[in-house]
Amino acid sequence: MTILRMDNVAIVVDDLDAAVAFFTELGMELEGKAQIEGLYADRTVGLEGVRSDIAMMRTPDGHSKLELTKYHTPAVSDAEPRNPPPNTLGLHRVMFAVDDIDDTIARLRAHGAELLGEVAQYENIFRLCNLRGPAGIVVALAEQIG
Repeated sequence: MTILRMDNVAIVVDDLDAAVAFFTELGMELEGKAQIEGLYADRTVGLEGVRSDIAMMRTPDGHSKLELTKYHTPAVSDAEPRNPPPNTLGLHRVMFAVDDIDDTIARLRAHGAELLGEVAQYENIFRLCNLRGPAGIVVALAEQIG
């Protein structure tokens, strides 16, 4: 027995529309939105009284997805520290391959993204950077150059 695929990565956000706009600008496509609540939701996530909105985003190739979740109830638990350093245990970042890293950074800055560090080159293979996006999400970008 083995897994079939990785289906998605879920990210909890405080502003669903802003997160959708950010990832749309990055090049992802909105697959759909839904309201989630009820006993199955409570049982699945291990909380009581779950009421949330989700937006499913997919990459243009259709192979990768992000589930953006805005919880209405129960109240959201804020992570401490708010913008943890890169060596914090747990989910760290989501990386995307892009065709023009400079253009992508410029477009995402219009949606509040902040460059962490700088764009760096790894040998003659990649240009790489990390950005902090909505809800403190760290998004890494990689442009193949070699």
